[in-house]
Amino acid sequence: MISNRSKVIAHDLTAIAAAWMLAFLARFNFELPPPEFIRAALESLPAVLLLQALVARYFGLYKGMWRFASMPDLWNIIRAVGLGALVVAVALFVVNRLQDIPRSVLVLYPLFLTLLLGGPRLAYRLWKDRSLSLREMNGAQRVIVVGAGTGGERIIRDMLRDGRYVPVGIVDDRRALTKGRIHGVTVLGTVPELPALVERYQVDLVIIAVPSADNAQMRHLVEWCERSKRPFLTLPRAKDIAAGRMGLKEVRSVAIEDLLSREAISFDWRGIQSQLAGKSVLITGGSGSIGSELCRQVARLGVARLVILDQSEHGLFQIERELRAHYSHLDLNFVLGDICDKALLERVFTTHKPSVVFHAAAYKHVPILEQQVREAVRNNIIGTNTVADMAITYGADAFVLISTDKAVCPSSIMGASKRFAELLCEAKSRGTQTRCITVRFGNVLGSAGSVVPLFQRQIDDGGPVTVTHPDATRYFMTIAEACQLILQAVAAGKGGEIFVLDMGEPVNITYLAEQMIRLAGHEPGRDIAIVYSGLRPGEKLEEELFHAAESPSPTTHDKLLLAQHTPRSVSEVNAIYSDLVGACERYDEAAMRELLRDSAVGYRAPVAAGSNVVAFERSQS
Repeated sequence: MISNRSKVIAHDLTAIAAAWMLAFLARFNFELPPPEFIRAALESLPAVLLLQALVARYFGLYKGMWRFASMPDLWNIIRAVGLGALVVAVALFVVNRLQDIPRSVLVLYPLFLTLLLGGPRLAYRLWKDRSLSLREMNGAQRVIVVGAGTGGERIIRDMLRDGRYVPVGIVDDRRALTKGRIHGVTVLGTVPELPALVERYQVDLVIIAVPSADNAQMRHLVEWCERSKRPFLTLPRAKDIAAGRMGLKEVRSVAIEDLLSREAISFDWRGIQSQLAGKSVLITGGSGSIGSELCRQVARLGVARLVILDQSEHGLFQIERELRAHYSHLDLNFVLGDICDKALLERVFTTHKPSVVFHAAAYKHVPILEQQVREAVRNNIIGTNTVADMAITYGADAFVLISTDKAVCPSSIMGASKRFAELLCEAKSRGTQTRCITVRFGNVLGSAGSVVPLFQRQIDDGGPVTVTHPDATRYFMTIAEACQLILQAVAAGKGGEIFVLDMGEPVNITYLAEQMIRLAGHEPGRDIAIVYSGLRPGEKLEEELFHAAESPSPTTHDKLLLAQHTPRSVSEVNAIYSDLVGACERYDEAAMRELLRDSAVGYRAPVAAGSNVVAFERSQS
């Protein structure tokens, strides 16, 4: 069977021969040329075929598929024809001084050849696209595309080729584009007209093709898609387009991250890589939500060795399988153990000599830790102190503590324990070569134990979705954003800083629940109920990123803020730590509570379980 490439080559050789002969006919007004000119045309034809074919091959004319012919292909044809005609003219001049070959033939030949090479390609492309657009195949879905920009054009082009979808129209917020056409598909109106248009044109599916949309624009588009009461999908965000992914295959369901995540932040990746490349890196809590993503990002930055420590056997097993599959070239080491185990940490530091330590290991569930004060102190404070001391003792360049917005004016044991861990980290940065840095951020979308997976399970079970309070708000960020912030802190920090991401406006939890229900194809309150369960022990109505004694100041990196604060004295922090260790050894939880309350700036007494009335009492700080 003849291959498609062979057919293309045969076509192009025929076109070259035809263009050469047509040039002679045109020279003589399409009458039969005199015999000597016919003889010259035929004798020179083999050389023309050979030289022009070689030039065409050099420009890749036989690699492109006619069905996807485009402007770059036409430009290649023009370049190949132009250079080929020049080569032919020079060769014939050298061989026979262009005897019996009129000079006008050398001008007409490339014109005819451009038409004969480009015309059939364009015609085939138009025929394939038109035939697909007019043929509604059995089971093909009728689609309206939202967005008349580059994304919309690409999606429509792919649908015309695919055959499973029929683009019946486009909507765009720019009214001036109405009645315009993209590949023969008409812009029918604006986005608010979408519900009426899907009814009029019997649309089965809506595709949002606005990858440049920010969160507010995305919420606007999703709102009208929901009102249309049809399934809807979306293109990936702009950052994926930069990586070349913008086709019909990449269309996916709208995720809650599309509505809550912020614009991409420009980080100093060169500076980050210079801090990590070729070095040994230790990540504690490396199988958790933040820790595992941190492992993935660090592995891509050219580290010499990656050591992952976690006390979850199953979690360590999972992250080991993933990293060994994707980074087989990397020196990977997995350690099962407790961050409070000093002997274990000494073995890790003496064996692997980490230059950078990311401390992600922590207990974080607020209601559980309210009843487990000793474990909160032991893991979040004593464990942090042990890891930091090892990093300093063994000469690590940087120790990065991963903190939380719950450490600001804490109303929970979890928040107070993380706040004291921040104080420890700041105190240890003084008088040492190790840069001790703290990174603080809000809730992470999709992390283990966070509200998003909980809501998703409740929606999958048919509801109800439980929200603590109708006015409760939280700051949200994606796991990738959180890890990028952590990595940036290594490059930017000199020691003793608390870095905070500018997280924009807090999100109302009721709004989050309603959006997740709608994205699942249900109507809040009708298909799935929302029940207010009351604030749990230690929970706050609103989270904060800075307490009153901290003054946020900008850094050289966009959206990365510095929490300017008055340092506690090292002796004071060490005295409280010593008392906490003693209370932990005695299992005196009352003493530990009191010590945490007194050490945390702006500590707030937790509300009673189930309370929907928020009446925090600010203690002396």
